[in-house]
Formats: sequence, C-alpha cells, structure tokens
Amino acid sequence: MLPLMYPVLLAQAPAAFVSPAPPAQRYIVEQQDVRPLPGQLDNIPVFNSNSPEVIEGAGILLSTFPRSGTTHPHAHLNQTLEGRFDFFSHHISRPAGEKLTLYQGVLVYNASSRPVTLQVHQAVSYLNSHDAPFIDLPAQLEDPYGSIYSGPGSRLAGDVIRGVNQPYFPSQLVLRPRELRMLAVMPIPVSSARSTLMRLESSGPVYMANLALYEMPEYTSVLDLNDPTNEEPVTKVTYNPPTMRDWQNLLTQGRLATPRDRAPSNSTERYIYGRVAGISVGSEWNATLTDQPNGNTLTIPQPGESFSYPLSTTDTGTHGTDQIQSAPMLVRYSDTALRAHGNYAVHYNLKLPLHNDTNRTQTVFVTVQTPLKKSHLDDRLVFLNPPEDRIFFRGSVRLRYRDDFGRDQERYFHLVQRQGQRAEPLIEVRLRPGDRRDVQVDFLYPPDATPPQVLTVSTLGRRNLAIESPSPNPPQ
Repeated sequence: MLPLMYPVLLAQAPAAFVSPAPPAQRYIVEQQDVRPLPGQLDNIPVFNSNSPEVIEGAGILLSTFPRSGTTHPHAHLNQTLEGRFDFFSHHISRPAGEKLTLYQGVLVYNASSRPVTLQVHQAVSYLNSHDAPFIDLPAQLEDPYGSIYSGPGSRLAGDVIRGVNQPYFPSQLVLRPRELRMLAVMPIPVSSARSTLMRLESSGPVYMANLALYEMPEYTSVLDLNDPTNEEPVTKVTYNPPTMRDWQNLLTQGRLATPRDRAPSNSTERYIYGRVAGISVGSEWNATLTDQPNGNTLTIPQPGESFSYPLSTTDTGTHGTDQIQSAPMLVRYSDTALRAHGNYAVHYNLKLPLHNDTNRTQTVFVTVQTPLKKSHLDDRLVFLNPPEDRIFFRGSVRLRYRDDFGRDQERYFHLVQRQGQRAEPLIEVRLRPGDRRDVQVDFLYPPDATPPQVLTVSTLGRRNLAIESPSPNPPQ
C-alpha cells in the first residue's frame, strides 16, 4: 500500500497498477450426512482458568480454596481435587499501569491430616512472545518433528499429543498435612499470552489456586561511586518476582483479577458464552466411530459422497445433531461460562474402523474442516469461497494407520484454518472390496481456537452434490 505522502502518484497511477477488487464471496454447500460424535467426555476434573483472559491488574484468577478466613470469600470456590485431574490455563498480560512483568503462581494446599503426593505426569507451558510467536503458516503442513507451530496454544497442542514433558516442572510434590506449596511460578511479559496444561494426580484431597501478581519493586540506598563529591545516597530500584509471602497474602486477602469478562447470557437476541473459570468435568473424549452403537465397522461413503462428525460443538453450533460437547462445570464463578465452551485442551481420541462394503477398490480420504457454524440441518455443511480472513483453528492432529503397503504410519499435521475453510485431505487409503482398515485420530483442541470443526470421511468419485451459491440455503 502506498503511503499517504504520495497522493499525486496514486491518482496518476495507470489502471494496470490498480489492485483488482477481491472476488465476491460465495457459499459452497456440501449435501452430506452430519452425524453425532459417538462416545462422551470422561469424568476427569479440569482446573480450567481462562477468565479473565486479558489481565490488567493483580488478583485471583481461580481458587478452589475454602472461603472461611479470606477477605473476599466470593473469590474462592471451596472445592477439593483428588485422584486424576488436569490443570489448564490461558491468559494474556496487558497491565493498565506501569509496564511490569506479570507472574502466574500456582498454589497447592494439602487439606488432609496425612501426607499427600501430587504427581505431575505431564506439564507443558508456552509464551507467544518467547516460545511460540504467531506467524503466518500454510493451511496444512506435515510436522514429523514438532517444529511447526504458531502461537502458544498451537505449540502446546502439538507437544501434548506427542507426550512432551517440560523438565522445569517438578515430577512430584510431597505435601505434609496442612502444608501450602508452590507448584509453579511462570512469568507473562507485557502483551504476552501464556498457555499451560498439566496432567496431575493427587493421593489425597488438595485445594488449588491460580494467582496473578506483578514483579515487586525493591528500593535500596547507595552512594554514587562515579561522583565522589556527592555524599548523599541515591535510591536504586530493582524488580523481583513475588515471594511466597506475597502469594499467601494475595490468596487470603486478594480480590478476583480484573477486568472481568462479559457474563454469560442465553438471550434470544444475543447469545454470550462467557469465558471459563472453574472446575470443568472432562479431559478426554474417547470413541470408536461405527455405523451402529456397539458395532465394529464404519462403512465408507458411496463414491463421491462424504459424512462428517462435528468436534467441540456448542449450544449454538450443533450442526443439527443436538449434541453439545462442551464440558459441564462442577463449580464456577457466577460471571463466567456455564459450560467449558470450546473444550480447550480436551483430547479427542477417535478410532475409525473403515470398511469397504462395495465390490470395487475405493480410495478414502480423512479431513479436518472448519465449516460455518450451524445449529440446524444435519444434511449439509456450508463453506465459504474464499474463506473469511479470520483464523478459527491453529493446532496439530495425529493420524495412525496401516498404509496401502501394510506399513504402520504415525503422521502429524499442523493445520491453520479460517472460518468456512473446506481444507485438503490429511490422508488417503485404498481399500479393496471387503477390506477393513483402522485409522486413529488424535485431536487436542488448542487454546485460542473457535469451534466447531468437523472430521470428514470421503470416498473418491464424481461429486454432484456441491453447490456454489450466493446463499447458504440454495433452492433444492
């Protein structure tokens, strides 16, 4: 684009140098089945901290501690965690005042009268400013080594499904009866976002808190050695991470962090989901996708046809399946989401036992797509050509299967999908008549993405059912 200081040059530019108008956006309607996703979320609790997403002031992000003995009881949810549970958080630091580094502190308290061991089975945390900057990437890249990512949520999702465990988290904490310990202290520089996921297991009941504090100033008086004639000391200011006492004071005396996000509303005029802060229920969705409940095969589509399963559906985006996959909330703050919409960091572990019931060899494709969100109509998906510019999904997916030569394959793909994007197939397999082939799909829903996506199975052949139209509902 020419700078504003050259208006005459712009006015006199030949027509050949004027950028053409962008093509008109049109809808692509795929007539196909949209099926409810078999299975369900497990019962693993998730300490789910995503509100406020943008932090401007110090405070309590999420606390399950008891309310008694605290200055602001409404900032605590009074809920213990025991056995297997997860910790997830995603927050951005934008201080309203002095531009200081924010620290995120995770506190754990043994609520019992006996020692408790907290195992850290896996822990991953990334910053966009240092570890995983947002960069422009192609829509689909194969990523065998985990070196492709854009943003902390993207990198986190790829590492978690690979089993990466960062070494600077402890492998375990042993807490004495009634002992309070720090599990992690993580800096979030100004205007940075941090995404964190931990798979944890406690041998007894514990309370947990996720807190936000800025680095603390320390003032010292020193003589100016460069000016020997000046005997007056000068004040020197240094900034240090918060101490354990600072964290304890915030836990017992602090308020909820600000600014608060918009409260949820299911008004018919405008549906507001809100952001999540509480204990959600569900860490994994395990399912075998079959033709019938308790079946053992998934019959491939007829040549030229497809069917899809929505992933991470919400109240207003079920694609006609009436299936809301958002995790329920065990406890939450009153101004935060009613469900864990988006299912950030939930692992979809899906098995597709593909079966060719035709008398010819068929080529089958497996694809992840981002159609326009719909509440109704389970007989079509609607895409945009070209897609909207806004990115709806950045993350990784793993596919495991036996290829056409009988070799076991494990392939990772990094995807960047915009609203309404059809996407290219991830893999293709050729099934002889009567063949069955298992395809395993691992899909960790990344933070900072927008649902829903769909998992689509297609069979190669002449397609007559895709309609390009200026309307999402063309005449039949």
